Amino acid sequence: MLKIAFHPIYRHPLPEGHRFPMLKYELLPEQLLHEGTCTKANFFEPERMLNENPILAVHDPDYFYDLLNITLDQRAARKIGFPLSEVLVEREIVIADGTIKASKFALEHGIAMNIAGGTHHAYTNRGEAFCMLNDQAIGARHLQNKGLAKQILIVDLDVHQGNGTAEIFANDTSVFTFSMHGKHNYPFKKEVSDLDVALENDISDTEYLSILKQTLPKLIQEQQPDFIYYLSGVDVIKTDKLGKLGLTVEGCKQRDQFVLETCKALNIPVMCSMGGGYSPDIKTIVDAHANTFRLAQDIFF
Repeated sequence: MLKIAFHPIYRHPLPEGHRFPMLKYELLPEQLLHEGTCTKANFFEPERMLNENPILAVHDPDYFYDLLNITLDQRAARKIGFPLSEVLVEREIVIADGTIKASKFALEHGIAMNIAGGTHHAYTNRGEAFCMLNDQAIGARHLQNKGLAKQILIVDLDVHQGNGTAEIFANDTSVFTFSMHGKHNYPFKKEVSDLDVALENDISDTEYLSILKQTLPKLIQEQQPDFIYYLSGVDVIKTDKLGKLGLTVEGCKQRDQFVLETCKALNIPVMCSMGGGYSPDIKTIVDAHANTFRLAQDIFF
């Protein structure tokens, strides 16, 4: 059964000016239930308070406790992008726990999802761009520390480079970071992933998919991962307000299909975090994200 992490705290409203992107966390599960892609049995709730050990295996203790106690200095808080509050930090912890639990479900069922997550701009000792704790990094390290995975591949296809993830695993050969992103998008000063593929503005479906299909199978063959994290941001779509690429919703769907079919064919468990999506029409965002779940059901179950 496809297992999906979702908690009501995902929908917590942000300050004015940041609320629109939060709508998808409410509408996406409703859409999946309405159309029959999922039932209530597919969803599980992460814990509201995660054991701090998995977080501290990735993040600097001083940084984490400053977040937890809302004592982060103002300059560091501004980089995150919104005023810190206890509930927003709690939300980030819940997301991380959702990714940890979804990772374990993926080991059982081949795939599992987190409706939130993809907080790939969170560094070891700082946050930025609305990311405070790096959920996939936390999940990856937790699997390794529990002896559940050895070699991990992070496939980050969000329009923005996974700069925090790259920094966290910069000197770790047991986690390979692959980021395929917009060359001219944030972050404008990029970190160095194990493999970065920087794309020009307005890239078409055909060109994008050709690059991905040439890159991912070869990378898997070289790295031989026993677990894959997939960050499936839909901000690669041409209509996205924060992206500069040119994919259609159908092209984005074909991207997801290729990644998931590759994982299934090679029998590599995959855990998916949703990442970004900022098109002006909320229906576009929800439909593009819903495609990832529809494909997971069709391909794996």
